[in-house]
Amino acid sequence: MNVAIIGAGASGMAAAITAAASGANQILLFERQARVGRKLLATGNGRCNLTNRQTHPGRYHSSNPDFVRPALEAYPVDSVLDFFQTLGLYTVTESSGRVYPWSDQANSVVDVLRFALARRNIRLLTGTEITAVKKTPAGFRLKDQNGQRYEAERLIVACGGAAGTKLGGGLSGYQLLRSLGHHCTKLLPSLVQLKTEPELVRSLKGVRATAALKLTVRDALIATAYGEVQFTDYGVSGPAVFDLSRAAAAAEDAVLHLDLLPDYREEDLLSALCIRISRFPNLTAEDLLTGILHNRLGRMLVKSCGVALSTPLTSLNWQELNAVTAACRELPLKVLGNMGMEGAQVTAGGVVTQEFDPGSLQSRIVPGLYACGEVLDVDGDCGGFNLQWAWSSGLLAGQLKE
Repeated sequence: MNVAIIGAGASGMAAAITAAASGANQILLFERQARVGRKLLATGNGRCNLTNRQTHPGRYHSSNPDFVRPALEAYPVDSVLDFFQTLGLYTVTESSGRVYPWSDQANSVVDVLRFALARRNIRLLTGTEITAVKKTPAGFRLKDQNGQRYEAERLIVACGGAAGTKLGGGLSGYQLLRSLGHHCTKLLPSLVQLKTEPELVRSLKGVRATAALKLTVRDALIATAYGEVQFTDYGVSGPAVFDLSRAAAAAEDAVLHLDLLPDYREEDLLSALCIRISRFPNLTAEDLLTGILHNRLGRMLVKSCGVALSTPLTSLNWQELNAVTAACRELPLKVLGNMGMEGAQVTAGGVVTQEFDPGSLQSRIVPGLYACGEVLDVDGDCGGFNLQWAWSSGLLAGQLKE
């Protein structure tokens, strides 16, 4: 059987390798970029967080939340790691549940996949963008950017999403599936940096902190997160921010609240500050939070409370001390926007999942058509969950179940 797969990212390569396991299948794998797996090389800051041991359906978002369950149950984390072990990849699991290649290099993941694609019944065409697809009585007719035509009995669309435009993200998968009668939800950036009012964060570029985060809209709580926050000159980034970014992208008038000392009670912090003042009366307010928070972060919080950094600690009154203590536990930042699809790691939204059979990922509209990965309306939390979906859905689609 002739099988065409559009997209040689994570899900497309997994689908191709699975479909090729039957020597009777002949696979055409199209990739519009010059090499396969370019997005994979950038994941996990170049380390490739390829899955997470804590994967379960609740870590995913979709207008059809149960859609992910059959693929995740058919190819859970252990099955995916077994798949990679057969390809020769060694992995390590961190205490957080995140799984990385033992080499700590994303190219190890791409390389073993690339080796597995080098089969007689897989024809890889890089630099080839499929621009049109048509259903025919025999299957599908595809046309590339040069007008070259291809025929296939089955078609798997694994083009990825709109996020990460510099790394190959785009709209082609949605457009091709629309041309075949499918529909698409609204697309939003997810796992993306947030822009905030710059006055407070501008001086904190490069500072990292562990914080508990709340996202509110007109005082109503809409999302929470906990973890690392990275300050930038335009706002905030980091894993905890990414976990809130999906909700922030869909909201208006959102405010991000940072608790920079979530494991400490306010009264204990206030007591510690009083002890510091009694022991070091010659210090100024510049050093009030030294040893508690990053120095630049501490100075910014003191200034945000209207306290001059040159103020002697012994001159601080209770009102000022309480204000600084409260600022450590509640730093509000008005969200002005995000860094868009170009800065996003994943796309929220996609092709409507109700139009596909979750047990096979075959279209309910067009027989012989399958879709997998980010092009579908499925996105996961930060931490390897999106790649787990790519592997699970790619391996399932590659089975070409009826």
